Amino acid sequence: MMTSKELPLRQLLQLRHAWIAWLVFFVAVAATLLLWQVSIRLVEDRTEAHFRTQSLQLKSAIEERLLNYEQVLAGSSGLFSVAGEVTREQWREYVEKVDIDRYYPGIQGIGYVQRIGVRDMADHIASVRAEGVYNYLVKPLGTGPFYYPMVYLEPGTDRNRRALGYDAFSDPIHRIAMEKARDDAVPTVTGKVVLVQESLAEDQAGFLMYYPVYQGGEIPDIRAERRMMLSGYVFSAFRMNNLIDGIVGLISPFLDVRIYDSGVVARDTLMYGSNLGSLDNEFSFEMSQTISHGGRDWLLQTRSTPAFDFLAADPRPPIVLGSGLAISALLCLFVLALIRSRLIAQISAGRYRAITEGAANVTLVMDRRGEPLYASPSSRDILGFDPDKVHSMQLEAQVHPDDLPLLQRGFEESMRAPGKQMPVVRARIRDAEGQWRDMEGTYTAMLSVPGVNGVVLSLRDLTQLKAAQSELHRLAFYDPLTGLANRQLFRDRLNHVVRRSRRSGEPAALMFLDLDGFKRINDTLGHDAGDELLKQVALWLEGCVREEDSVARLGGDEFVVLLSQISGPDAAGKVAESILRRLCQRIRLNDHEVGITVSIGITMIPHDSEDAGTLMKYADLAMYRAKELGRNTYQFFTPAMNIKAARRLLQQEELATALDGDRFVLHYQPKIDLVSQRVIGVEAFLRWHHPEKGLVSAQQFINLAEETGLIVRLGELALRQACIQVQALERAGFESLKMAVNLSVRQLTDSGFLDMIRQVITETGVSPERLELEMPAELLNEDPRMLRELLVSLNDLGVCLILDDFGTGSCSLVALQQLPLDVIKIDHRFIRDIPYNVSATDVASAVIALAKKLHLTVVAEGVETLQQLSFLKSAGCAQCQGNLFSYPLDEDALIGFLIRQYEKPLIS
Repeated sequence: MMTSKELPLRQLLQLRHAWIAWLVFFVAVAATLLLWQVSIRLVEDRTEAHFRTQSLQLKSAIEERLLNYEQVLAGSSGLFSVAGEVTREQWREYVEKVDIDRYYPGIQGIGYVQRIGVRDMADHIASVRAEGVYNYLVKPLGTGPFYYPMVYLEPGTDRNRRALGYDAFSDPIHRIAMEKARDDAVPTVTGKVVLVQESLAEDQAGFLMYYPVYQGGEIPDIRAERRMMLSGYVFSAFRMNNLIDGIVGLISPFLDVRIYDSGVVARDTLMYGSNLGSLDNEFSFEMSQTISHGGRDWLLQTRSTPAFDFLAADPRPPIVLGSGLAISALLCLFVLALIRSRLIAQISAGRYRAITEGAANVTLVMDRRGEPLYASPSSRDILGFDPDKVHSMQLEAQVHPDDLPLLQRGFEESMRAPGKQMPVVRARIRDAEGQWRDMEGTYTAMLSVPGVNGVVLSLRDLTQLKAAQSELHRLAFYDPLTGLANRQLFRDRLNHVVRRSRRSGEPAALMFLDLDGFKRINDTLGHDAGDELLKQVALWLEGCVREEDSVARLGGDEFVVLLSQISGPDAAGKVAESILRRLCQRIRLNDHEVGITVSIGITMIPHDSEDAGTLMKYADLAMYRAKELGRNTYQFFTPAMNIKAARRLLQQEELATALDGDRFVLHYQPKIDLVSQRVIGVEAFLRWHHPEKGLVSAQQFINLAEETGLIVRLGELALRQACIQVQALERAGFESLKMAVNLSVRQLTDSGFLDMIRQVITETGVSPERLELEMPAELLNEDPRMLRELLVSLNDLGVCLILDDFGTGSCSLVALQQLPLDVIKIDHRFIRDIPYNVSATDVASAVIALAKKLHLTVVAEGVETLQQLSFLKSAGCAQCQGNLFSYPLDEDALIGFLIRQYEKPLIS
């Protein structure tokens, strides 16, 4: 073998030998430079995206903070609407409960501006001083006829007491905002001001937010009436630095933030500046956004700072450049090493060349007469022969007689074309165990090559290749679990039958089968039991059809049957009945005996369609129709099913769009305690604001939401809105009312349900004791262990658990004893027939008596007549709800209803 001294470096680096190495080097360097530029751009894009994200988050946080403060003023206005007159002590207690220092940073105070006539001024000043504000004066005094002094301002700090008596209406900036709030009945923000309570050295910018209060608590419809009925304003005073510093420090501590009033960049309109920019006013990124709130537009301007740029710096671009250049050099050296090895190999002995060319094959070297001279070591592993005894072998005896002439012809042709590789020939070769092995090989005559001096035959074993190809074919076209044809193979067979039916006119049939209740078996007994059931079903199906028909498994528990030739629909129906009878039986799985049934959809070929994809869709639609009709049956496809499916798809898209567009609201139906005749809670009902149909009740879309899985998102939306409404009711003074929210089985069995409940309670701050969860009676059909763990976890949270629709389905008395339930609701279908249906009255009486024994509260829903109410009272029912007391109400109507019900009894 040639040594390194025989191949000098200068010869190795010659262009005719090393051109590939130099090409690899320059390509690698070019790729490195490209990646370096890309990495620089990616870092810049990431930094800019980080800057934009912080800027957008800052805008959202400011808008959310202003909206929260607006809600505080709305609650303050509601205090006047409910109570009429509010004393200074009541105002102080209310503001203390709001706890603005903890929950609403930035508010300097919440106050009340009262409209005072000129003639009432002396009495007004005297009454305020009588309340303890001894130095109270209205200032500055104008010409009237009305003054608008600040009467209340809490918390009562020394700073805030300076502002008492200040007539804000005398200031043009305040007046513009107050007039707009009065005329439009909306919260309004003033322009940039310096608060009255500021010290001379504290001249930071501020603003006020006004909310009008009208006499009687109702907002007049006409602007002129609003001006006449104005009683005053509730307002909040804000110091801009106190309001914004906390938000900026939390979200964008390294951005230079400036806020300008009226969207105009000027020194006079600057309301806030973080002053974090560079001294040379240089920045990498800038973004301007408009914050619109309370009738004012603020220009939010954010810029990157040197600190931001320093934190965003990334060392990866120089790393990419350095490592890329190093890799380029290594690749060049590696290719040079390969070239050197190749050159040495080309110069080495011919025998080494012959062996290495066929290292994975059986390589034979023969003389001019065809006698073997050499056999590669691989002949021992592949054929079982000892390569050292090749000289004594009779090659003709090892080749199949039918293939021997082909091999001899190839040998002769190679002798006539020295150095040229001959075409591939195939032959069967006997191994040492006497088995025939399929092999293929090529001849190359190397009679004049030193070290070889013969004809080289390189043979490759095809036996394992054919076995592998067969296995690949099985994996590609057959289901590994059942051995049935898979979707791809079945689609080919279906296309073939469709083409034949189109040509001949002979009908065929396609059946789509789905096991009923398979998911429950899989979940309760395990996947091993489910797999065993699927294999048994496959055997049953194959026994129900002819040999020329096809059975396939599409996945899960879905099977298809293709009847390739059939006389008509009646014959297809008989096959379907045979399958139903065969599969409708009980089978033992994991020491449990379970019953199975199947739903079948049938479509006829070519009557229904001549397209394979359409036929699969039609059969699937027919199968779902069979499930809707009670399962364990079959249905033929009809055009009406296609129309229904299209309509359902449109409804699903509308429902998803409505969910994304936040078009759902809650209405609330009061729940009455029959002893106290008072409202003790409300039940939330979901409504859809449809752009064409108006307000749509949940009964019209809830089933579709459950089938599509959208019920999980809808349920979270309803729960979150209900919790927010509970907080609103508390602020309005109804602190003891409970909120009931309906849940579906799909929601309760969702893996993330408990985490969602905890998250909503935490984020909304609602007290769990104020929350009631209504669960359908069919939940009792779920796995008892899973159900108990779920309800115990909910009970530990402190929420009230209600079993809805009691009396329907299979409601287990054992479950009522073992599960931590608090309330049961009698299904409205029993209440509807009271007192005319004796059976309904007996059921209601029995449920009430049973609940008392189990120490459960009973609620009757759907009460609409006085006769029903009288019966329920006499039977001892604790609570009722229904249209007799009130229809479901929106938020505003609910507040009005609650106020009226506290004034007089609902029904005597």
